[in-house]
Order: sequence, then C-alpha cells, then structure tokens
Amino acid sequence: MNWIDTHAHLYGEEFSADRTVMVERALAAGVSRLYLPNIDSSSIEGMLALEAQFPDNCFAMMGVHPCYINENVEQELSVVREWLAKRPFKAIGEIGLDFYWDTTYREQQYHAFRSQLELAREYNLPVAIHSRESTRECIDEVKALQDGRLSGVFHCFSGTLEEAKEIIDLGFYLGIGGVVTFKKSGLDKILEDIDLQYVVLETDAPYLAPVPYRGKRNESAYIPLIGEKIADVKNLKIADVAAMTTNNALKLFKTH
Repeated sequence: MNWIDTHAHLYGEEFSADRTVMVERALAAGVSRLYLPNIDSSSIEGMLALEAQFPDNCFAMMGVHPCYINENVEQELSVVREWLAKRPFKAIGEIGLDFYWDTTYREQQYHAFRSQLELAREYNLPVAIHSRESTRECIDEVKALQDGRLSGVFHCFSGTLEEAKEIIDLGFYLGIGGVVTFKKSGLDKILEDIDLQYVVLETDAPYLAPVPYRGKRNESAYIPLIGEKIADVKNLKIADVAAMTTNNALKLFKTH
C-alpha cells in the first residue's frame, strides 16, 4: 500500500537525533511522499536540506505559520515572496489563523493570511491552512477570495460537520490526522458523513501522535494507523483508504 503524509514538520529539532532513520522508517511503512509545511524564515534552511536529502520523497511548501506572526510580519512576507520567485514549491503553507494561544497579533495574522492566499492565486498553488480556534474565520477569508483559483486543505480539521461541508463546497480537502484516533475527539462521527474523496491524511509530526502513541513524538510512519481508524469508521478495506487518500493528495498537490 502507498500512503502520503500531507503535513509533517520533519525538519524540526525534535528529529535532530534520528531524522534520516525516521524518514526511512516512514518509507518502509509505505509512506512514500512527505509534504513539509514551512514555519517562518528560520525554518527554511532545515526544510530545504531535508528535501535535498530525499528529493523523491520530501517536498517543501513556503509560507509563514500564524503562530509565528508578530510585528515583523512584512519582513517575513517578503522572505516568502523572495523564495516563491526563486524556485518552485508544492504549496503555500502553513498559513492561516490561530486564536488559541495568543491574539496579540490578530490583525497581523489576518493580513498575512490574506496576503498569502493572494500569492497562492498568483502562483496557482494550493494552500495548507492552519485554523485552530478559527475554523469559521478561515472559511470566511477563503470564501471572500475564492475566484476559482484557490485550492488546498484545512489541515488538522477540527470544525463541525456543517463547516466541513462548507470547506468541501469551496473546493478544499479536509486534513485528518491522529486526532481521529482519540476517543472523545468526535472527529470519527463527522467522518461518517463525509465522502472519503474529500479527505487527505497527515501527521502534523512531531505533534498529535495517534493512539497508541498519543502523547509521544509523532512521525510519518504512523500514517497507516490513521488510515486504519478511518477504514474502521467508514467500514472500508484499508487498501481502499490508502488508494483513495493517496489519489486525493496527488490531486491536491497537482502531481497528476
């Protein structure tokens, strides 16, 4: 079976002791493509180094994560623009809004999100959207700029069934990760009513490891565990979940 991890921060310091072995573990588990969302200007070097080490398996995105937006927002956005002009990337990401940790830079977050959605239209690239405690707001921002040129994924989807349907109507995918394996997440109930053609799998490694690794460091090799849970929820064969979510991810990142 062939799997894709559509969202993993594998260049992070959490993997500094065993990064190469960890990626090889993912490949051995059948997870053949690993998409790397950027954080900010400080993470670019490590991300591109990992892509260079595994050019057939690791694929970089370019963007500024909302949790790293501050008064230097214009400087960070200019770095994003410079890199997009310099070489190709698979997506604009990780972008969005986060009102869970801190809302000090709320207006700067909105500005960065809108600016990067416009870059996605300009470069005809999908977006990876972070929407923690801001699903409604992120949907509204996408809706305001959707002219048929925006596509992407609401990474680590945590909204309602109604919001899921709105996201799908906008032409976007739902990114489902380890949270679906958590007993009280409620995500399994939502997935019962969502066609798998709108779902892609992700780890968000090193965060949100699925059961039985919950609370430990996450890694891309655990994607099949997420697939197993979805197969159980949807009453499907795991091979069908692998095939469909992989096909969805290839469409998302315009690889066929």
